[in-house]
Amino acid sequence: MSSLRDRALDAAIELLGTQGLKALTHRRIDQTAELPPGSTSNYFRTRDALLTGVADAIVEREMAEARASLAPSSADEFLDGLVALFDHITRSQRTVTTARLVLFMEASHDPVLREALIRGRAQIATALEPALQGLGARDPRTAAGAVMACSEGLILHRIARHDDTDVRPILELVVRAALA
Repeated sequence: MSSLRDRALDAAIELLGTQGLKALTHRRIDQTAELPPGSTSNYFRTRDALLTGVADAIVEREMAEARASLAPSSADEFLDGLVALFDHITRSQRTVTTARLVLFMEASHDPVLREALIRGRAQIATALEPALQGLGARDPRTAAGAVMACSEGLILHRIARHDDTDVRPILELVVRAALA
């Protein structure tokens, strides 16, 4: 059973991913999560705390799902894992990914949220680097940055434009270049 805090975060992600930033209020989260009034405010007193909490929750969930892809025994296995993860986060987890993109845009003028997103991205990059190093990347940090930047662009296209292009050839190009 999830905690009241987790229920509030789930509802916040749902609201962000389906209705956008304007729908995100403490009251709406309480209603969506069927929590007693004031529950969300009890966990996240300010809007900054709420946005940061949502950003952290999204990264935590994505990292839990990505762990299997981060211990590949070959470049092909790594690529398969990336493609599967990409499909997962842009299809079955589309609402969560849309919420993350909403936060990205808000971070352009919200320094507190920007810092939370920077921490989350660093956490993902740090997890990618050993996998890329193990596969022979000469510069695992740059390789991780390249894979992430490419993936982020592809995610944006799939979510915002409903672009269902096969991402495998694009990711393969980046992975092969990163390992060259």
